[in-house]
Amino acid sequence: MNYFQRVLMACLLALLGGCGDKAADSSQPAASASKVQGTIGVSLLTLDNPFFKVIGDSITAEGKKYGYETVVVSGDKDVAKQGNQIKDFIVKKVSAIVLSPCDSKSIIPVIQEANAAGIPVFTVDIPCNEPGVKIITQIATDNEGGGREAGQAMIEALGEAGGKIAALHFKQAESCQLRVKGFMEVIRAHNAGGKSKIDVVTELESGAAKDLGYKAAEDALQAHPDLRGLFAINDPAALGARAALEKAGKTQVIIIGFDGQPEGKQAIKDGKIYADPIQFPDQMGVRMVDAILRHSKGETLPAQMLIPTRLYRKSDAQKDPTLH
Repeated sequence: MNYFQRVLMACLLALLGGCGDKAADSSQPAASASKVQGTIGVSLLTLDNPFFKVIGDSITAEGKKYGYETVVVSGDKDVAKQGNQIKDFIVKKVSAIVLSPCDSKSIIPVIQEANAAGIPVFTVDIPCNEPGVKIITQIATDNEGGGREAGQAMIEALGEAGGKIAALHFKQAESCQLRVKGFMEVIRAHNAGGKSKIDVVTELESGAAKDLGYKAAEDALQAHPDLRGLFAINDPAALGARAALEKAGKTQVIIIGFDGQPEGKQAIKDGKIYADPIQFPDQMGVRMVDAILRHSKGETLPAQMLIPTRLYRKSDAQKDPTLH
């Protein structure tokens, strides 16, 4: 091979090598780019409550890691509105529907529509354990266990004197029914032990909201001026009740809440709420996306996956760096 031929061969090899490098480079972004897996449609009980907003934000952030787009809407505690949202998800052929039912019974027909369309339905926080519907899995707080923790906290706070207490309920949510059930079990067991009696004198509708929690506490105090304690099924109801107690000059009445929202934790630190069984809504969102991924791969999931609560007292709040 003469000099000219050797130079020509070297140029050809360099050119071919360059093409090979470019091909490898151009394929690299395609391999690393996140492929869109589909859309997750999420309809939550309400977005006015920070607890549900954290769930929605967590599903959105975690889903994005795996290529899912997420649409989060608020049912606004209106089952008809929520039903229309689910129908819209069905029309859009979303990959999965995540639901916190506004009413577990009334929402059955639209869940059945999603089942018929072959769209997997998951529930978060509030279950739908009704016959005739297929729910892939329910991810929630262990609400009954949290209710038992709330009952223990009430016994601890009232001490040997016992006394009259009220429960501020939200009966249309099955999760809240479980909280009150666990709470009542512990109070009944305490009373059966022959100790100072704790008398649940009334159960009032709190709407799981500040304004209705305020009104429920007002009504409870009017009917029972010697009330010693209140169990509220979430922090908004507890904070509304606290405002009513302050207005009535009854700040000695003990409040046990539920949730562990930032405002609720601050109230515990300030001595306005005695304690909360706290939930972990961020974990619910992460676990929900994991469940959707596992189901998409053909894995059979348990009917429910529960996340335990943790009782949060003033001693915990005083060490909490997120509070002021």
